[in-house]
Amino acid sequence: MSITKDLVTNALKQVIFFAKANNIVDLGMVNDIEIQENEIKVEVVFEKLDDPAVGIVSNSIEKTLKTEFGDGVNTTIKPIAEKDLGRGPLSGVKNIIAVISGKGGVGKSTVAANLAVSLAQLGKSVGILDADIMGPSVPIMFDVEDGRPGVLEKEGKPIMIPIENHGVKILSLGFFVKADQALMWRGSMINNAFNQLMNDSEWGNLDFLVIDMPPGTGDIQLTLAQSYNIRGTVLVTTPQKVAVADVRRAAMMYRQDKLEIPLLGIVENMSYFIPDDQPEKKYYIFGKGASDELAKELNIPVLGRIPMIEKVREGGDTGNPISLKNDNPVSQAFHDLAKNISKSV
Repeated sequence: MSITKDLVTNALKQVIFFAKANNIVDLGMVNDIEIQENEIKVEVVFEKLDDPAVGIVSNSIEKTLKTEFGDGVNTTIKPIAEKDLGRGPLSGVKNIIAVISGKGGVGKSTVAANLAVSLAQLGKSVGILDADIMGPSVPIMFDVEDGRPGVLEKEGKPIMIPIENHGVKILSLGFFVKADQALMWRGSMINNAFNQLMNDSEWGNLDFLVIDMPPGTGDIQLTLAQSYNIRGTVLVTTPQKVAVADVRRAAMMYRQDKLEIPLLGIVENMSYFIPDDQPEKKYYIFGKGASDELAKELNIPVLGRIPMIEKVREGGDTGNPISLKNDNPVSQAFHDLAKNISKSV
């Protein structure tokens, strides 16, 4: 019997991808079929190649083809990731930027929010994902606390539609929990929530997706590094040595062999204080120099130095990031930061 593509395709309809309760042909998972005499090569598309289903489906394909065409048939099954074919929920996102810190309290979320706004003001299409599961503050900073993402159905699966404000698409776990609700979640639950925000969302075409990461090194950081194509990380610290020591640990996590992600540079937040009544003055409340030493040690640049003024706090509390205005040195510092990151990618 001559083996044809139609016969192989019909045979593959017997292979079920149980996660989606359908066969791999109707799900569009069969990317290519090549036949040369007694050899059949099949390319199969998966969301992620580390999915346990890759091995299960590949074995099922081989068993099905040998059952249909005989044990003398040689089969080659090649799994391919969706992202390598320009498919998948994040296929339209050009650059994923993770904003990280070694400890809380250094203004990481403020930097992430203002970076997103400043990138949007440069004419970029931007989204921000609030992955700080234990303390989601992005909804407050964008004045969308009472917002609820829309939902559409795609291939029988509910997909979240991000809220938009200030020219930025926004998703946060904060949209789904009450303000006074404490989240006491184990690592697996945290990872599932993070993956849903990343994958079960209609981000569309974005130049930048800024991720406000939880502080420190933990489950979400590992998931991000191992499962997603991250363009680079931005390290946020304040000038004092204690904060810099903590962000060093976070940086070294991303430089481990199995997790290597480019470190784009350091943002020194609260670099110095400028009084409203004396704008020419600079007070280095937290010291100076430690960020430069770390940058030299890691061989990365200091991407920006963000001064302290009262309007930063006011903008965050009212849901209007200070970068929306161009009448102060902090806005200029964030705009310069956005330009530097745009150049670095």
